[in-house]
Amino acid sequence: MQHTLRQHADYQRVYKAGRKQFAKQMAYFFALRAADAPSATPGPRIGLTVPKALGKAVARNRIKRRLREAVRRALPSLTVAVDVVLHPKARVLTLDFAAIEQDVSEIFRAIQKRCANS
Repeated sequence: MQHTLRQHADYQRVYKAGRKQFAKQMAYFFALRAADAPSATPGPRIGLTVPKALGKAVARNRIKRRLREAVRRALPSLTVAVDVVLHPKARVLTLDFAAIEQDVSEIFRAIQKRCANS
């Protein structure tokens, strides 16, 4: 996935740039990237954080797989150069995939709208 946050410093920059936002099934953070920031990816970059509190490795990996697919489907709606970190709640594991997909789409639309206004 080319639109992935990979470095710890990028995650920390996103966390420090703004406050925690909430959606129905997850919390999220986002930060605009400066035009002169060194990045090989011109568009958005997405990071996932799934803490150990959400279950053992099998459960966390399943949550990540489901989120990655929802992000892949919703990514075309996010066009600004922004870094996003998604932090799911435990119920994402048992939730219907359509609800996860809708939540990710709403998050991306909200970010797109707020970044377009700035």
